[in-house]
This record gives sequence, C-alpha cells and structure tokens, in this order.
Amino acid sequence: MFDFDKAGKDFQKISKDNYETMLRTYGETHRGFQDIGTQVTTYSKQAFADATATFEKLSGAKSLEHAVEIQSQYAKKAYENWVSEVTKIGEMYASVARDAYKPVEKAVQKTAAAATGANA
Repeated sequence: MFDFDKAGKDFQKISKDNYETMLRTYGETHRGFQDIGTQVTTYSKQAFADATATFEKLSGAKSLEHAVEIQSQYAKKAYENWVSEVTKIGEMYASVARDAYKPVEKAVQKTAAAATGANA
C-alpha cells in the first residue's frame, strides 16, 4: 500500500534540498560577479591613471616625433593590458559558471542515487 506520510516527508526533504541548492548556486554566482566587478573596477582605474600619465607626457613633448613615440608606447601597453584583462575576466566568467553548477551537479547526483536506490 502507498505510504502517503513517507511520500509527503520525502517530497518535503527534496524541496528543502532543492531550495538549499538554489541558494548555494545564487551565492556562488553573486560572489563571482562581485569578484568580476572588482576586477573591472581595478582595471578601469589603472587604465585611467595610465591615460592621464600619458596625456601629461604628451603635453610636455618637445617634438612631434617624441609625441608619436609616447603615443605609440601608450597604445601598445594599453592593448597588451586590455588583452590580458579580457582573458582574465573570461576565465573568471567560466569559473563562475563552473562554481555555480557544482551544487546543482551534486543535487542531481544525489537524486539519481536516491532514485536508483528506490527502484532497486
């Protein structure tokens, strides 16, 4: 005979576990996006400081050749920093996705194990 009391308790436990999994997933996602935001802010501040320093150097350039050299060095450095930063942020996004999925993966494995054990 079907045990409604056990089924109700099982449903409540599954619901509670799923809710906790969702909270852990949101927590991981939130933490990851905070880290990405901090990284972008740090990069932006540094890029602004570099641009300001370059502008100051350009304003003191004695010749057109010197100004072109300053600008070329700045452009090369800015591009290299940007590529590095975009790569780092891309890796951070991938890490956020992996970390956010871990609680879900564990919950799926747990549920599959329980279902397999219940059917055996």
